[in-house]
Amino acid sequence: MANESPSLPERIPYHLAVIMDGNGRWARERGLPRQAGHRAGSENLRRVLRACGEFGIKILTIYAFSTENWGRPEDEVRGLISIVENVIDRELKHLHANGVQLRHLGELEGLSPELQQKVRNAVELTRNNDHLTLNIAFNYGGRQDLIQAFRRIVQAGIPPDQINETLIDYYLYTTGQPDPDLVVRTAGEMRLSNFLLWQASYAEYYATPVYWPDFDREELLKAILHFNRRERRFGLVPQP
Repeated sequence: MANESPSLPERIPYHLAVIMDGNGRWARERGLPRQAGHRAGSENLRRVLRACGEFGIKILTIYAFSTENWGRPEDEVRGLISIVENVIDRELKHLHANGVQLRHLGELEGLSPELQQKVRNAVELTRNNDHLTLNIAFNYGGRQDLIQAFRRIVQAGIPPDQINETLIDYYLYTTGQPDPDLVVRTAGEMRLSNFLLWQASYAEYYATPVYWPDFDREELLKAILHFNRRERRFGLVPQP
């Protein structure tokens, strides 16, 4: 059919990381409060998860709330927190039934005791699911990730000459997972914003002007096609 999507490329990122940007601008352009943009952004997650499952992506990491976001206006902070609450309250049963494993990256400090327990329960409930892993980076910062890893290494009494990349990987929030292959940022910005600074050091990057609430299956496919045009050399020279 003439309107069919392009066939999937052979090379699919195993681990996709997304900086979900543009909720506020999406709402403003429609004359809506920023809270409406955050609601639309949280509702879009199901579409993107469905597309990831269809394409064969095994790990999706979303940047839901950074350590710097606490400095935003109080009503906007509540809106960002609602993304996590919505995923748990509205989507947990569906995610669990579809084999999605939930993991939290970051600190629970600052959340209500009730929400902290909800997060722990969701992680425990889905621990053995293996269709797709959804990492929710909430109250997360790449620098804080490294700081807490180094502190834990020191507390473990590990001698300095035994510290290497493999050891640091073990103490990061993403322990046991491969690094992201592709980092997507929506809404046209060209910065990492303190996201997965260690893990994404050799990821491919894709920025799109599309706001997160409008980032659908076809937009994700564009990102994957872009990923396939990149030659991943990891600091080496091109193969002849």
